[in-house]
Amino acid sequence: MTDSPPPAPFTPHPGFRGWLRTLRIALAFAYDALRVNPIRTGLTALGMVIGTGSVILVSTIALSSREYVLGQIEGVGSNILWVYHEVAPLLASSSSMSDSLKLDDLYAVRENIPNLKAVAATVMGRDSMILDQRKSEVTLIGTNPDFRIIRNLKVLEGRFFDEDDERLRNRVCVVTEGLAAHIFPSGWTDDKKIKIYNVEFIVIGIFREGAETFGQSEISNETAMLPLSVMSFLLGSNTIDQIYASATRASLVPAASLALAEVIRSRHRPSAVYRIQNLTQILAAAGNIATALTMVLLLISAIALLISGIGIMNIMLVTVTERTREIGLRMALGAGRRAVRTQFLTEALVISIIGGLVGIVGGAGLPLLVRFLVEGVRIPISGWSILIAFGVSCLVGVIFGIIPAERASKLNPTEALRYE
Repeated sequence: MTDSPPPAPFTPHPGFRGWLRTLRIALAFAYDALRVNPIRTGLTALGMVIGTGSVILVSTIALSSREYVLGQIEGVGSNILWVYHEVAPLLASSSSMSDSLKLDDLYAVRENIPNLKAVAATVMGRDSMILDQRKSEVTLIGTNPDFRIIRNLKVLEGRFFDEDDERLRNRVCVVTEGLAAHIFPSGWTDDKKIKIYNVEFIVIGIFREGAETFGQSEISNETAMLPLSVMSFLLGSNTIDQIYASATRASLVPAASLALAEVIRSRHRPSAVYRIQNLTQILAAAGNIATALTMVLLLISAIALLISGIGIMNIMLVTVTERTREIGLRMALGAGRRAVRTQFLTEALVISIIGGLVGIVGGAGLPLLVRFLVEGVRIPISGWSILIAFGVSCLVGVIFGIIPAERASKLNPTEALRYE
């Protein structure tokens, strides 16, 4: 740095105005000291830039991942709950089969449970079709029109079957994209027919799931869906595999699950076992996992801030050594130890503030740039992460600036003036 004397003795002043004056003088000295060696100052602040920016980016990535995962789970169905009869393999007798869910159970659920915006049942089956000149197994699902609402199905072409199709037992069906690729190799037409259980059905639409389940749901890649009344007629049975429902609000799902269990169990033998499930526990578990991962990632990014703080401390210790004669001269002119301590703490704080501000611009600017350039992409930016990252960067500057500041304030003025 420089050995030239300061323009005026740096002494603290009493009172609030005196404190402001002292701070203003300290900032002026810090500016003069840091601009003498801008490369060193920039490299020292660079660690703080990287640390602060990484905290913001990590929190942004964690929030985006959390929203994506929870959105995928919620996309399976809106406030969904379902019930099915659990049959042990060794108990699959005629008596246990008589406890299977029936169409009457579906009607009872609709009539007796409030706050349900949609209720549907499913009957599963399989049939062989000739696809691409080979026989393939196709999943069949008989269900109600409400199933589209519950499972958040997206109609890509045509339409979904409605209450009239259900009531009149119209021989219509909708198919998945995977099955449609075989049925409509030249593109969608509204008069295509396929055979299900040797009965001709008109394909009235193509659909897909609202969220990708990778074949883990009842809907496979090659699935045909038809009205429940038609499926029951073809199978000659009024039993159903599962009952699905969707609550009007997420907060009502637990109460609706209890009511669903009560209605179903009241209609069957006490020994029959029925499983009622919903996505609440899955969502809670996914949220907890996402929170834990966020904390781990933030802890890792905080290490960058710690390392940058150590860098500030080392540079400030070198600075104290280089400016020993200057410190001695200031003390000789009347500057007290407190003033010298404040001076070096201010320099460390200025470096951390500059690095923190630049890191905020980089950390928040990158997601904003992606949102601006990529249409339809929403990347959440946490305001709390910006405040915390900036606060931590300032705190790191103060903490790691204390040791150099204390060392500078404890120098002996006489020995400092003789220092070469």
